[in-house]
Amino acid sequence: MADSSDFYQEQRGTGPGTAVQPTVSEIKQGFAAGPAAEPAPKLFQPLTIRGLTLKNRLAMSPMCMYSSHDGFATDFHLVHAGQYALRGVGLVVMEASGVAPEGRITPNCLGIWKDEHIPKLQQIVDFAHTNKAAIGIQLAHAGRKSSTTAPWLMKVQGVNADEAHGGWPDDVVGPSPVRFSEGSWTPKELSIDQIQRIQAQFVAAAERALRAGFDLIELHGAHGYLIHEFLSPISNTRTDQYGGSFDNRIRFLVETVRAVRKVWPEEKPLFVRLSMTDWVSPSDEIPTGGWTEEESIALSKALLDAGVDLIDCSTSGSSPKQQIPLSPGYQVPFATAVKQEVPGMLSGAVGLISNAQQANAIVEKNEADLVFVGRVLLREPNFALDAANQLGAFSQYPHQYERGRKKTKLTFV
Repeated sequence: MADSSDFYQEQRGTGPGTAVQPTVSEIKQGFAAGPAAEPAPKLFQPLTIRGLTLKNRLAMSPMCMYSSHDGFATDFHLVHAGQYALRGVGLVVMEASGVAPEGRITPNCLGIWKDEHIPKLQQIVDFAHTNKAAIGIQLAHAGRKSSTTAPWLMKVQGVNADEAHGGWPDDVVGPSPVRFSEGSWTPKELSIDQIQRIQAQFVAAAERALRAGFDLIELHGAHGYLIHEFLSPISNTRTDQYGGSFDNRIRFLVETVRAVRKVWPEEKPLFVRLSMTDWVSPSDEIPTGGWTEEESIALSKALLDAGVDLIDCSTSGSSPKQQIPLSPGYQVPFATAVKQEVPGMLSGAVGLISNAQQANAIVEKNEADLVFVGRVLLREPNFALDAANQLGAFSQYPHQYERGRKKTKLTFV
């Protein structure tokens, strides 16, 4: 129990979004028609990963907010992440956070490259924990796709952020001097010393995440950013130990994971987000094609051995030539493939998952262990609590908002 000055914040039990049985009083008030069915829908059953137990299997996907200055989290981030912790999301994952200033996607992106970033992040973590939610942070380096402009500024400033707009075009780097598209910055090829320096930056960022109190970290290996750039032959044309063969192209990530795992406590989970495919087939323009599902499965086996607990299965981002077959849940089969082909590795499904029935079906059918949702949370901040209601579960509510819970009958109490 928190002291009286903090009592207004502390949630009882395991917090909002936990499937529970309604009390006699709650049934009398019309908040439930009667006892809840058991077991609860699987989306609202707990999931234990190492020493962390999530109260449900719904996670907020890391989403860039472009609302930082010099990498610092702000009150915006406290409110943004905090609202989902308060409203029943089991795991809140904060956005891609640069392990170096030049590793940000835009000058407005979050960072975790210096100790001064820790206090505000710790405040956000503490708020999530007070509301009984787990919270993680995604560690990232944008590589050749860095020094760009926040989406709502592009019409004014253009896609790329130059020095006048806080960018760093002379410090954009990648595994090879291959730009993403015709209008993108051309990256400078990383030397071996620079590669090792960035790996050390990931380690230092993990140590800061630990000091801030995060429950887990996720390495961003998707969407055409630096880790993914090493994986994909579209962006990696190196001929040394970090390029060419499959084993060489995965070396940067596997080495980074092993180094991070040494400083990240054994009881805390480590996730990796992967683009499971580039959605690019071999052609005259791109003879090699792109990174493939088969390679992602093989990489997942190596990552399991290196200490990764869950693959967050996304896709694409390496080439504007990608052909993505968009449809509801179009990336779920990749999460299922990880579960089926990499015994011991958990998987997360993400992408166009937009309603409670769809999300619950994914975990009920063992297609994934965790469901990441993003844009639907931006549209419907109460998605987790509403999903429980729609699935017939009775979930704990934030005590401050209890009077707003939907009723099954009209009452005066």
